[in-house]
Amino acid sequence: MITTAPLSLVSNHVFAEVWKNATTGQQSLHATRQFHPGDIICSFGSSAILEKPTYLTVQTAVDKHILLEPEFLQYINHSCNPNVFFNTTSMELICLNAVQPDEEFTFFYPSTEWKMDQPFECYCGSRNCLQQISGAAHLPKHILNEYRFTDFIEGKLQQHEK
Repeated sequence: MITTAPLSLVSNHVFAEVWKNATTGQQSLHATRQFHPGDIICSFGSSAILEKPTYLTVQTAVDKHILLEPEFLQYINHSCNPNVFFNTTSMELICLNAVQPDEEFTFFYPSTEWKMDQPFECYCGSRNCLQQISGAAHLPKHILNEYRFTDFIEGKLQQHEK
């Protein structure tokens, strides 16, 4: 996400910092060091498992949505040109594209969500921005081929094709 608003530091973690946008109040997670494609950035777990999605959960099964642990990972925002991926099978955050210090971590929300609790208009600014984000179930096949998806979402996509 491209921003010109002043950002302030909210919290510091081993490999990342949470920053707050002074104009919007939105928080985001930014790298404190460089990462390369394929790097395992960190392991994660769940602080809670919910039956229904919320805007803070990551879907891991039909009726299983987890709140991320460590909690600061919830500040990884959406982009149609993501640089990280939540592998919910290995429970690892994986680097997809090179990340430089101070760069915002972003992931493709439909990579973990079949039908989103709160669809939204995307303003990520990437050349391939999809504009409407509502989950993998709503993406055309030619778009699906451009992204990496969790094993759960891959399974749903295969079922959906039949």
